[in-house]
Amino acid sequence: MKAFISFSLLVAASLIPTYALPPLPDNGIQIPLVLRPPPSISNNVFNDVLEFLSDTEKAILKGKKNMEKWYHDGKEFIKQNDLLYELVSHPSFSEHRLRVTEPNLCDSSVKQYSGYLDIAEDKHLFFWFFESRNSPADAPLILWLNGGPGCSSSTGLLFELGPCNIADNGKNVTHNPYSWNSDANIIFLDQPVNVGFSYADDGTTVSSSPVAGKDVYAFLELFLNRFPKYSTQPFHLAAESYGGTYAPNFANTIYKANKELQLTPNANLKHINLASVILANGLTDAYTQMGSVADYACDGPYPVYDDPEGPQCYALRSKIPTCQRLIKSCYQFNSKFTCVPAVLYCNSQLFGPLMQTGRNPYDVRRQCDRAKDGNLCYRQMGWIEAWMNEPKNKVALGANPDRTFASCNMEVNQAFTMNGDGMHNSALLLPDLINDGIRLLVYAGNADLMCNYIGNERWVELLQTKFHKEFSETKSVPWSTLESGRIAGEVRSAGGGGFTAGNITYVNVHEAGHMVPFDQPEAALDLITRWITDVPLSLDKATKEAAASIPPL
Repeated sequence: MKAFISFSLLVAASLIPTYALPPLPDNGIQIPLVLRPPPSISNNVFNDVLEFLSDTEKAILKGKKNMEKWYHDGKEFIKQNDLLYELVSHPSFSEHRLRVTEPNLCDSSVKQYSGYLDIAEDKHLFFWFFESRNSPADAPLILWLNGGPGCSSSTGLLFELGPCNIADNGKNVTHNPYSWNSDANIIFLDQPVNVGFSYADDGTTVSSSPVAGKDVYAFLELFLNRFPKYSTQPFHLAAESYGGTYAPNFANTIYKANKELQLTPNANLKHINLASVILANGLTDAYTQMGSVADYACDGPYPVYDDPEGPQCYALRSKIPTCQRLIKSCYQFNSKFTCVPAVLYCNSQLFGPLMQTGRNPYDVRRQCDRAKDGNLCYRQMGWIEAWMNEPKNKVALGANPDRTFASCNMEVNQAFTMNGDGMHNSALLLPDLINDGIRLLVYAGNADLMCNYIGNERWVELLQTKFHKEFSETKSVPWSTLESGRIAGEVRSAGGGGFTAGNITYVNVHEAGHMVPFDQPEAALDLITRWITDVPLSLDKATKEAAASIPPL
C-alpha cells in the first residue's frame, strides 16, 4: 500500500469526511468540520428547567430526586436531568430501555413522542416520532436515518421531509405541506451515539454499521412493544447518503431476527413487518459507485469540468483504477487494514480535486460560499442547530439539557472512516431480503456529485436477485407526479408486472441534489406515497383518472 499512499496523503485524506465534504479553501488543505464531539453546556446554564415545564409536570416532579422511579396507572416513570419521562423496558433487552416524553413542537396537529433509547446505562440514542396526518391507525411506519456518517436525522426532519421546515435563521419553523407523515407514521432516529442529541456518558462512539444495527433493532422492539398500534402495518426503513451503508446492515439485522422469531416464537417480541428498504442518494457499493465519479463529473447533466477530454478529466479517470483496486482488496479481505487505505485514497484522489472547484458537492448546479453558506454549503444547517438548542425546545423534546446539538459530528465521521466501514459492499446484504419479498427503492437526485445517480443505477443493475434479468432488460420510463402531472424524473422497475411499484425500483430524480425532498418536495412526497402504497410510478395522472372512471364489474 505504501506505493500508493504517502504519509502526507494519509494525513490529508483523513481530514476528508467520508461523505460530508466541505469545499477546500484556497490553500488546498482540507479543513474538517468538527474534530471533537459537540461541546457540552456547563451544568449551571440549565440547572433549572422549571421555567419550561408545564404545570402538570412541575406538580409531578415536585419533591422527587433525580433518577427516582415510580409507577402510576400501570406505567413506570423516572425523573432524569430534572425532566419527566415514561420509562419503557423489555425482558428480552436487559441492557436497553426507552425514556419517552410527548412534545408539542413542529406540528401540534399530530401525536408525537420523543426521548432516548438508553443502552447499557451509558449510551443514549435520541428519537422523535410523528403520527401520520391521515389515518394513523392504518398508516405504515417509516424509520428515517440521515448519513454522514455522523449527521443528525433532525436534518432530514427540519430541512427535508418532516412536518415543519426550519426558517428565519433558526428562530421559527413553518408548516411543510409535503411532509412524509402525510400518509405515514415516521420516526427520526439520531444514531450512532454522539450524533445530534444522542450521546455516550464516557464519550465513546460506535464505528461500524453492523454494531449500530443491533441498537436500532432493540429500539424498534421497545418502541413497538410500547406502542403496538404502530406495529401492525408495513414497516419501511429509509436512509440517506451514508444511510446507503447503514440501511442494508440494519435491514439485515431485522430480517435475521424475524427469521429467528419464526423458528423460536417469543410472545415478548414483535415481528417487525419489514416491507421495504429505501436508499436515498446512498453509498452502498463503493467499487461500482467510485467507478462512476469521472463519468458524472465530466459527462453528466451538470459537468463539473468544461472539457470531458481535458486534463482534469484525464487525471480524474486515471485515479479510478487504483481506487477500485483498493476497494476490491477491501471486499476480498473485509478488514480495516485493507478498507481504510481504500477510503483514504478514493476520497482524497477523486473528491479532493472536485472540492477545489468551489461547487456545492451536494448540488453541483450551485457554487458554495463557505463564509455565507457554512461548511456543508447549506446555511440552514446552522439554523437547525440554533432552533434545536433553544432551551424550551430541548425541554419539550426531553433532550439532555447538558447537550449541545450539532447537525453533524465529524469525530463520529472519522471513527467510521478510520474503520473503513464505508468501503464494505453493503449491496451484498440485500439479495436474500429481496428474494424473500422485501422490496428495494433506490432514488437519486441528478445534481448530486457525492453519491451520483449514474453509480446508483449501476449497482442496482448488478444486484444478483431473481429480478436481475428483468431489471437489466427494463428501460427507464418517465415518472410524473400525480398532483401536478409534471415530469419529475425517470423510473426503472422490476417485479409486480406493472401493477405495483415494483420489487426493485430505481428512480432518477431530475433537478434535485443530494437531498431530494429539499429540492423537489412535491416529487419526493409523490414518490414515497406511491412506494408505500405500492402504486406504480409509471402510472401518470391521465391513466389514473381514466382507470378511476371505469365502473366496477
